Amino acid sequence: MADKSMTGMTEEEAKEFHAIFVQSMTAFSGIAIVAHLLAWLWRPWL
Repeated sequence: MADKSMTGMTEEEAKEFHAIFVQSMTAFSGIAIVAHLLAWLWRPWL
């Protein structure tokens, strides 16, 4: 039986979750940066 942590995930499951989380966060950050750039080009706030 595999060792489980407090979350109930095995180490392999945790690594898979982390990889998906990092990929999602990178995509979200990229979209946010593009959105802010477009908004700034439309109406500069500085």
